[in-house]
Amino acid sequence: QVQLVESGGGSVQPGGSLRLSCAASGYTYGTTYMAWFRQAPGKEREGVAVIYTRGGNTDYADSVKGRFTISRDNAKNTVYLQMTTLKLEDTAMYYCAATARSWVGSPLRVTDFGYWGQGTQVTVSS
Repeated sequence: QVQLVESGGGSVQPGGSLRLSCAASGYTYGTTYMAWFRQAPGKEREGVAVIYTRGGNTDYADSVKGRFTISRDNAKNTVYLQMTTLKLEDTAMYYCAATARSWVGSPLRVTDFGYWGQGTQVTVSS
C-alpha cells in the first residue's frame, strides 16, 4: 500500500504561482509513475502532469504546458507541482496519484492509477 498526502493548495490571483507537494509513504519502492490530476466542480477528473519516478521523464496536459512543472525528490519520496501564471480555469481540487504500472497512457487516465491522495484545493480568483 502507498499513502499519499498533498499540501500547498490555497487561493491566488490570476498570474500568481503555487507549489503543491505530495508526500508518499508505505511501499513506495514499487511506484513507477506519480501524477497530478485535478477536478473542477461538475467536471471529470483530468490528468495534469506525470513523472516517471525511476527516470524523471515527464508529460503534461496541453492546457498547462509551459506553466506547470512536475518534479520529484526520491530521497524524500515527494513529488511537486510548481504552478505559474495561474489562470481562473486552473481552479480545482488537485489530487496526487501513484501507480506501479510499467506504462501509463497519454493523456493520463484515472484508471491507470491505484493510489490517490485526499486532494488539495487551488482557487484562482481576482
